[in-house]
Amino acid sequence: MIHFIGSKPLIDTQDNNIRLSTIQDCVDYCKDKEILGVDTETQGFDYLTKELIMVQIGDQHEQFVIDTRHVSIEPLKQILESDDITKIFHNAKFDYKFLKRWGDISVENIYDTYLAEKILHCGKEDHGYSLLACTERYFQVTLNKQERNKFTAQGSLPFTHFQIEYGAKDVEYLIGIREKQMEQLINNDLLQVCKLENLATKVLAEIEYEGLELDKEKWDKLSNYNKQLSHQLEYELDNLVINNPKLTKYKLQGVQQDMFAPVQRSTNIKWSSPKQMLELFQHFIPNIEDVNGKKLYKYRYSNDLIKKYLEYKEITKLATTYGDGFYKYIKSDNKVHTSFQQILNTGRMSSSEPNMQQIPADNKYRNCFVCPQDWVFVSSDYSSQELNVIAYGSKDPVFLEALENNQDLHSVCADLVFQEKWEQTRLDDCSYYVNKSKCNCPEHKKLRTQVKSINFGLAYGMGPHKLADQLDIKLNEASDLINKYFEAFPSIKQFLNQLGNYGKQKGYIMTFPPFKRKRFFPEWDAEATPMKELGIIERASKNTPIQGSSADMTKLALVKIHNYIKDNNLADKVKIVMTVHDQIDTICKVDYAEEWKEMLTQLMEEAANVIIKNKLLKAETEISEVWKK
Repeated sequence: MIHFIGSKPLIDTQDNNIRLSTIQDCVDYCKDKEILGVDTETQGFDYLTKELIMVQIGDQHEQFVIDTRHVSIEPLKQILESDDITKIFHNAKFDYKFLKRWGDISVENIYDTYLAEKILHCGKEDHGYSLLACTERYFQVTLNKQERNKFTAQGSLPFTHFQIEYGAKDVEYLIGIREKQMEQLINNDLLQVCKLENLATKVLAEIEYEGLELDKEKWDKLSNYNKQLSHQLEYELDNLVINNPKLTKYKLQGVQQDMFAPVQRSTNIKWSSPKQMLELFQHFIPNIEDVNGKKLYKYRYSNDLIKKYLEYKEITKLATTYGDGFYKYIKSDNKVHTSFQQILNTGRMSSSEPNMQQIPADNKYRNCFVCPQDWVFVSSDYSSQELNVIAYGSKDPVFLEALENNQDLHSVCADLVFQEKWEQTRLDDCSYYVNKSKCNCPEHKKLRTQVKSINFGLAYGMGPHKLADQLDIKLNEASDLINKYFEAFPSIKQFLNQLGNYGKQKGYIMTFPPFKRKRFFPEWDAEATPMKELGIIERASKNTPIQGSSADMTKLALVKIHNYIKDNNLADKVKIVMTVHDQIDTICKVDYAEEWKEMLTQLMEEAANVIIKNKLLKAETEISEVWKK
């Protein structure tokens, strides 16, 4: 039965499937339920400016459709904020922000059917995760989604019979979908990770809701600097061209000066044109097919023009992506509000509009994000998180000893890999030979960099080709270096090979206990899997447990931090405002910062210890007036 709650008369009110009810009828029905489906309809996607116009709540038997333009949902606050009632959403973060903005309701005990479906089919990108796809998959029912687009232009018009029925249908199937999903979650031992993601989605919704304030004056200075630098690099590129005998045809005299250019240009080359760049660089690399940065990267040290061009591309991207155009992301509250994609194939997160994961690590950019007066940032990140995960998984004695004794792991690894070369290139005052710390020996620095690239590359499936490009060395040198590395660390090689073989044999790979998130490989077909696909599966199986276990840890830390704030009534003193990979950023009242710094560190390490049980993974926490890496 569908119940409509609103103050205006309906169109088609005589329909026997719709009964007029009150908000109290809704509360009376819902208050004793253990599970409820919840959905919303809104005027648009921006919860700050587009209003919540309909709330639907109920189960398979009774669905209540509330016209929130005329009826307050305040009586539902006790139900939606109850820890005892599970509220089922599909894409909960969207509904959560609208309910908080327009109903002053912070929903608790969320189950998100969208997230559960992503967990069950992680890695299957063409699976279909919409509510429409789920109802078709589980019940062979096709929901009519044509009515959804009509809500954006609803205005003050009464809801039609079709709109009310549409809203009710979205709720009606949520509980049934959850029941179907729970069977699969239990059979696949994925209940733990599903619980984690459902707890984390509320925290991520709060981060999106809170947003970050941008200091426009600082941002403009950076933007203008990059624009000027971009023009300067164009001038330097022009000079490289006119001084190269192979490129005399590009040299011109008396070219009209661009009004923004700091100097007179001597060519008419448009450095932002891929077509012109391809023609230009084919003078040096005849077989090159495009000027994608990754394709050119390997030539940067052997060709000054390419090296300068890559520098120009980087600065130009900063000037455009993080210039005036970035202001389109500033919302009506003068803050930037990102949107998280909570589950990627590895279990990690990404964000968009804007992509805060890709904000340049250079603190010049991060420092442009500020907090209110009398507040400070208190940020914490894990120290060598992925290396700790590798050490724990492989049980490598060298890694574990270095981490346990606070030694510089990259130097320790370089010592074992290069042996005599490391010994012969030491300076007399080399600090590494005192306490195995990072030293200032010039040759040690080069060797350490090579091994560091392998250490971090292990988490991303780096092979010899990638290493050769990154270190600008020949392919056979890169292969030899990797072989030497694994000779020095056979337990790490064995660990990675075990992961690779597991994925090839099973068709999926898992993160570490207790969450054991699964990534499936749709291309896998047992013994019939093509060799090329097996290679892809092997690489993904080696890096997914490392990245995914790190992601599980960070999400658990977010949940622990959020719960501590809630349980200790600290919402007026501390807010979680961002997370980027292994870092979690909060803002805090100045007079509470030192105390919170200590507690934040403790909560981060508690989360780490759930997965890395040797307690070697530590968190580093810092207080600052601006956002920092």
